[in-house]
Amino acid sequence: MAGRINDDDVKAVRDAVPIDSVVSEYLQLRNAGGGNLKGLCPFHDEKSPSFQVSPSKGLFHCFGCQEGGDTIAFVMKIDHLSFSETVERLAAKAGITLRYEEGGYNPSHQRGERIRLIEAHQAAAEFYVRALESPEAEIGRTFLAERGFDQDAAAHFRVGYSPAGWDHLTRYLRGKGFSDKELITSGLSQDGRRGPIDRFRGRLMWPISDTAGDVVGFGARKLRDDDNGPKYLNTPETPIYKKSQVLYGIDLAKKDIAKASRAVVVEGYTDVMACHLAGVTTAIATCGTAFGNDHIKILRRLLMDNGSARVIFTFDGDAAGQKAALRAFEDDQKFAAETYIAIAPDGMDPCDLRLVKGDDSVCDLVEPRTPLFEFALRQIVGRYDLETPAGRAAALDEAAAVVAKIKTSSVQREVAVQLAGLVGILDQEFVVRRVAQLARWARDKGGDHGERGGRGGPQGGRGPRGGAPQQAAPAPAFSGPALNLRSPAHRTERELLKLALQKPALVSPAFDAYGVDEFTAPPYAAVRQCIEEAGGAEQGVVDDRAYLGAVLDAAPDNTVRNLVTELAVEVFHGKSIDETYAGMHLVHVRLRAVDRRIADVQSSLARLGTNVAPQDLAAAQNEVWVLQQYAQTLRAHGAAAL
Repeated sequence: MAGRINDDDVKAVRDAVPIDSVVSEYLQLRNAGGGNLKGLCPFHDEKSPSFQVSPSKGLFHCFGCQEGGDTIAFVMKIDHLSFSETVERLAAKAGITLRYEEGGYNPSHQRGERIRLIEAHQAAAEFYVRALESPEAEIGRTFLAERGFDQDAAAHFRVGYSPAGWDHLTRYLRGKGFSDKELITSGLSQDGRRGPIDRFRGRLMWPISDTAGDVVGFGARKLRDDDNGPKYLNTPETPIYKKSQVLYGIDLAKKDIAKASRAVVVEGYTDVMACHLAGVTTAIATCGTAFGNDHIKILRRLLMDNGSARVIFTFDGDAAGQKAALRAFEDDQKFAAETYIAIAPDGMDPCDLRLVKGDDSVCDLVEPRTPLFEFALRQIVGRYDLETPAGRAAALDEAAAVVAKIKTSSVQREVAVQLAGLVGILDQEFVVRRVAQLARWARDKGGDHGERGGRGGPQGGRGPRGGAPQQAAPAPAFSGPALNLRSPAHRTERELLKLALQKPALVSPAFDAYGVDEFTAPPYAAVRQCIEEAGGAEQGVVDDRAYLGAVLDAAPDNTVRNLVTELAVEVFHGKSIDETYAGMHLVHVRLRAVDRRIADVQSSLARLGTNVAPQDLAAAQNEVWVLQQYAQTLRAHGAAAL
């Protein structure tokens, strides 16, 4: 087997792939000040961005869930890869050839499972694209042409064709070095009576990519009447394909979704194609499943949940489309964005609309939109006879239960007032009270535990600058009090450690003379120990990236490691971060350490009373005098006395 990856190559990969470019493949980043970027954390649900990236340090940290690390750690966490798989993936992105300590280059059959499965899908996508040009695929080309898609459109979306034979793709991928086990695991092949056969045969093929742009599955459309399978057949659940966690077209749409703060959710592959070709380049679609929680999480990270964000659903106007809209409304509040529904007057989907009325009609479709809650309530109310008191009461009961699920009281009241108008009840306050009553009943039954938001555990409070938590739990390996940023000592120690990690030139070499015991908070003492083991802040002046990597490597556990990344990306509290600012914190930490030592010695003398030996008393008194003089000098001359 190939050995461990050469350390120099790992460092080269870290340096070559900017962390902000990698993170931006998964979520939208915005300026956070101080050279940092911020976004909604991809590792936990939150309503406001607490996830920060420091491009200059090559680190990320979430102040909500405390996840943190470098580019490699981010990719490992978000894509569930091993260390070697991640380095190999990033190395391929950067064009770096990796060396292995025990000799040779990494043979393809020794690569990690995820990378192998993605490589198999990439090879399959290329195979299908070429097959679309074959005489057999004429039926597929005709299908596309009849829907207004020419050769360039097919190429842009990498649409392909799976040959009708039993094992064309299977034999092709075997020739590329993929094992039968890998082909079955990937979902590209399935077990036949005489071995693996192609899962997709005689169908039009759409590659489904994840947010990073890797092909992880396929959607296959039936073309022939003698095909007894379903109209659309998707890749089964595999280690890299979870249908509830992918959105078709997200790789093409993500940049425009982030830029425009708008996403258009359509129902099929051809609808996505039609929208993009018509100029609605924020269109995406689910893949054989209803729009759900995981899809919402993907979009929220791209939309950043700002006040102008919009999500527009273009469900069909038929009963199934209306049902889908009502289901989407159930998840509406998980967006901070405004949600709307757009249905063509004649009920056509975007693909048919473009074919019949042209590109402009598709663009126009998503403009005169209806708020999703209004559409959902109209669908409910429309099932009852509002001309009778009994009909109005029944409509109110069903619709009010839906409105009661709205957690924000002001929004709940506003929608309740609109519901009164829809049902035809003049007493708006009666409807408002009814909705509030249903909401209280739901809470009493435990049906509503309030917003779960984005703050896990006791670290939810945030500082006045939105940076660090007000209260952080102590690390498991620590003994002593929890961090409390209302404590001046803890605030100063935290700021000094941030200086040592982010701007080591401002505190070096003085900082390196500080003992671990000068940091009163045990977690901060642990970080100070890591800096010492990494060679001190002086190393950061020589090579900032290597220094931070060494500090992280010195961390005894993930708790300390996460605190290091937190301190390495957190913004400073001062306006001017210069030598004066650094000197002030150096002096304050040292002064408090001196004062504590004076107090300790005096306390010991007081406890011993007359039982202390004369020579010990003299030594202690001399130490107190020396410390007091040093403290006076520090107060008088500041950092110059260090």
